[in-house]
Amino acid sequence: MKTSVLIPSMAILALSASSCLHKDLDFEVDDRGEVDVVFDWRNAPDADPSSMLTYFYPSDGGNALLYTFVGKNGGRISIPYGYYAGIGINGDNADWAGMRNTDDPEQFEVFTRDAVNLEGYGIQSRSVPRAAGTEDERMAKTPGMIWSNRQNDVDLSYNSIAAGNVTHTITFYPEETVCHYTVDILDIEHSEYLHGAEVDATLSGMAEGYLHGKRTTTDVAVTMPFVLQSVDGGKALTANFLTFGECSVTARRHMLTVYVYLTDGTKWYHTYDVTDQVTSAPDPRHVHIIVRGLDLPQPIAGGSGFRPDVNDWNDININLPMTAN
Repeated sequence: MKTSVLIPSMAILALSASSCLHKDLDFEVDDRGEVDVVFDWRNAPDADPSSMLTYFYPSDGGNALLYTFVGKNGGRISIPYGYYAGIGINGDNADWAGMRNTDDPEQFEVFTRDAVNLEGYGIQSRSVPRAAGTEDERMAKTPGMIWSNRQNDVDLSYNSIAAGNVTHTITFYPEETVCHYTVDILDIEHSEYLHGAEVDATLSGMAEGYLHGKRTTTDVAVTMPFVLQSVDGGKALTANFLTFGECSVTARRHMLTVYVYLTDGTKWYHTYDVTDQVTSAPDPRHVHIIVRGLDLPQPIAGGSGFRPDVNDWNDININLPMTAN
């Protein structure tokens, strides 16, 4: 009797377990929908990122859902039904970009890492003199290219996705979010005393990062190093680089500092206040800084040649006229 009762009971338990498992699988399938993610590049027709990322933020809270796409066109995803905000951004920036607060669409930030060395001479950034008032700014690398877009009130509910058995589409419209800066130093005297064709420089008071959900820069200021190239037979120095732009709230001074080695091993730094040119630029996303006049000292007679271990820097402060063009 015990045996005949026990076997049906175990069979019922097995059927019950099988039934629960079947319901769980049905729930997982029914709880997700197929969505085509499309990136429309009308706002950046020349963009060609090698990958794209999308972050979907549930309206009821919780962690963001991250999807990665090879290429720039998008693809199909399976996503839980619900209502979302979404951020799309290029993913081919791992070599320079840091990201934080990615689970908060309002604080989603891309920033750059510390600039340990200046790229031209390879000297440590912490060993170079800083412009007055900028000593506390972090020395941060310049960013690479970024394209991004935010979409709010994304309806990926069951009724929206499953209606008519038609695959739902969500479209992002990425646009460029970094700023292009050009620096030209003209009318250089005694350029023949320069050691090499590359010169290090820094620009202070730049935004540390960009908040992609808010579409604005952060209000933390950093100093960004870059490299100037000798052109026009040594009569000029020029550079093109990217930044996040100016800080979002607090006005900062923008000090351009140029570091030069001369052939006799002496080191000089020249400081220009270019605040007016940055803040008054007609297009804040395309800023052109022009300074005129860089008179390099003649090398010391009988100098022993270039010595990269010389510690002392000599400074020259140059006051620019209000209009440098």
